[in-house]
Amino acid sequence: MLNLANPLLKLYLNLIGWVAIGFILGRLLPRSYSTYLAKFLFFFGTPLSIVAFIRSANLSGNILIAPLTAWAAIIAGGGLAGILINFGVGEERFKTLNPIAQNSPKHTTVWSLPAQGSFLLAAMFGNTGFLGIPVSLSLLGPEHFAWALFYDLLGTGMAINILGIAIASVCGKSSLHWGWLAPLRAIFQNPALWALCLGFVSRSLPLSAQIEELLTTGAWAVISLSLITIGMQLSNLNSLHNLKQVLSCLVIKMLLIPLVFGAGLTFVGIVGVPRLSLVLQMAMPPAFGTTLLAEVFNLDRELAVTAIGMGCVSLLFTIPIWMRLFGF
Repeated sequence: MLNLANPLLKLYLNLIGWVAIGFILGRLLPRSYSTYLAKFLFFFGTPLSIVAFIRSANLSGNILIAPLTAWAAIIAGGGLAGILINFGVGEERFKTLNPIAQNSPKHTTVWSLPAQGSFLLAAMFGNTGFLGIPVSLSLLGPEHFAWALFYDLLGTGMAINILGIAIASVCGKSSLHWGWLAPLRAIFQNPALWALCLGFVSRSLPLSAQIEELLTTGAWAVISLSLITIGMQLSNLNSLHNLKQVLSCLVIKMLLIPLVFGAGLTFVGIVGVPRLSLVLQMAMPPAFGTTLLAEVFNLDRELAVTAIGMGCVSLLFTIPIWMRLFGF
């Protein structure tokens, strides 16, 4: 008989169930509906959940370690991906210089500059918002919400708007004008950041039990809508492009980085729930934002799409690994 008290089992039931509903809706409804839902969550739903959960979150301890860990993991992921790209580019150059290899039907250029951009983005930035936060809440509870939130907002969110745009602009091209103020504007116009500030301020504001319950219920409903949104977005992914590159990317993003940094956190004395929360965020599959950057800057969208799809499936198999290695 299934033990529904098991937090991992409850997480899987929620993940698979809500994502499956979203996938079915994504197949039945026009594609624009997932865009509308994502915008609603971005401007209203996610800020609501942040205010609700931050009011009861435990903010003790070195909480600023979360964004610092995020930036370090992102940069390390980019470094490993860059090394792998350089090895691939070196092999292509050797084939270019070798007439026999060049005339071989197997000789293809897989590391074009747009492919490099998509590979770097997918290896660096994880889905720490729509997916990482629901996973953390389900497994660790709202009291440890701040670790995952700080990792997402001050880590992934800022980094993708700064490093992500910089990488995409170098590796691709766009008709849009992206000045140096664009990343900063995107950060400060993010409603989630303002919701974080509001949540801090409102912690000392007493609310009636009914309002608190209504706020918490709405926040959990937003989490379910986030998973439905992921399912609707996954329903539009139909590519299996460059599997070798994608698998290499996922090994870096979802295995090497969480393992190395999880061990490093243990070494510096970050253990228990905070360590597991950070490891789970590091282990998230590539962010959907990478496909947006791929479209805007004409990168390899198929590579980005395949990495997201395979990463979401792989997550079901990697979560038990991190629970086993870094559980409390």
